[in-house]
Amino acid sequence: MAEPLRFELVSPERLLVSEDVESVVVPGSEGQFTVLARHAPFMTTLKPGIVEIKPLSGDVRKIFVRGGFADVTPAGLTILADQAMRLEDLDAAELERQIREAEEDLSDAGGNPTRRLSAEAKLNELRNLHRWLIPA
Repeated sequence: MAEPLRFELVSPERLLVSEDVESVVVPGSEGQFTVLARHAPFMTTLKPGIVEIKPLSGDVRKIFVRGGFADVTPAGLTILADQAMRLEDLDAAELERQIREAEEDLSDAGGNPTRRLSAEAKLNELRNLHRWLIPA
């Protein structure tokens, strides 16, 4: 059995995870990385993506994060997410509604480059989330 890693995932709304786990795969801004017990300390920003948690029981759980920070210390891994949602808590119909709204926002942005970039980023993020939730 692998040595346990202390892991906490916190969003502004709540503490989603606080437990000992085997490993965590994290969507870092410079690439995906896996943290195990005794990992070298570092801190990085996160890009929107899926955090894969492998508990000591072995059943992988997935949580979508919308950016934030990951801090690896000798005490374990802490993720401070801008927003976090368990994949099983996501509603496909609601996500599709948000995608339609984001497409409208992009269309309404017209020639405004700031609004256009913001709308494109949000739409891409929602589409990626939809792919994770409902694989093709």
